[in-house]
Amino acid sequence: MQTKKIINDGNRAVDEMLEGILAAHPRHLRSADGSPRSIIARDGPRPGKVGLVIGGGSGHEPTFLGFVGKGLADAAAIGNVFASPPPDPILECAKAVSGGAGVLFMYGNYAGDVMNFDMAAEMAAMDDIEARTVLTTDDVASAPRDQRQKRRGVAGNFFIFKAAGAACDRMLSLDEVERIARKANDHTFTMGVALSACSLPQTRRPNFEIGADEMEIGMGIHGEPGIARGKLGTADAITDEMLDKIFAEMAPKRGDKVAVLVNSLGSTPLMELYIMNRRVKQRLDDIGVSTHATWVGNYCTSLEMAGASVTLFHLDEELQTMLDHPCDCAMFRAG
Repeated sequence: MQTKKIINDGNRAVDEMLEGILAAHPRHLRSADGSPRSIIARDGPRPGKVGLVIGGGSGHEPTFLGFVGKGLADAAAIGNVFASPPPDPILECAKAVSGGAGVLFMYGNYAGDVMNFDMAAEMAAMDDIEARTVLTTDDVASAPRDQRQKRRGVAGNFFIFKAAGAACDRMLSLDEVERIARKANDHTFTMGVALSACSLPQTRRPNFEIGADEMEIGMGIHGEPGIARGKLGTADAITDEMLDKIFAEMAPKRGDKVAVLVNSLGSTPLMELYIMNRRVKQRLDDIGVSTHATWVGNYCTSLEMAGASVTLFHLDEELQTMLDHPCDCAMFRAG
């Protein structure tokens, strides 16, 4: 049984989406000449500044396109739905944002992305552009603690990109930008829960099966298996299960400070997200951890998947400064 989508042609969905985004946000975004999958910030790249290039597959909007703009990412390379961009649009992004101080590539830790961004970095070196890479690995469910380098990057990208983009905008060196990006990644913890599948535009068929009364804790943003499947619980029980795993990793202490993201995977409405956020605040208050800032909504989606994720960004003074730094992007702004 096929799902319903408002599309013209599944094979053209990404390119038509990009046309629509550029039409909606001409003040913020443009495409690189001859490379429509390379989306560049109109205000951001400048001489002497480290360029920040993010990217990955489509279907996660507003990740990655929504975070391109002054004070955050300078460019995003866009792949097909749930697929890495090839090296060429990544290279065009690097060329477009290179200000002579180097370029930082940031993206989720997925094999296709690693291969293609690494190829683009080698190609950039031939054009005398130094490109370094910081992988995001915030998904607590995707590998054991002693194998964090194998974890996936999911909604916590929001905080990690924000910190790195602020460091770039403050004209810090490539060494410093890379250090802050890695520190932000190490301080970011995400857990998700899926309630239903999504479907790709080309197939319009669910990409996994889950029972009408089931949920899966820890499922990835492409439908990768989670760590436990069981009966759908209450909002408080689901949130508690996710927070317990995050707290075990983050080891918060009384007096600590965090930023919170409660993110919809696509079709879960704001009402349910705010019910979850209520529980997050209760749990943080109970252990004496203060909430510096909270975001609730669609930030890293999985097409129309039902479900949500909770991310905690464990702040210190430096990371708080980067989080509070102003930015102005097509789908997100702060400060």
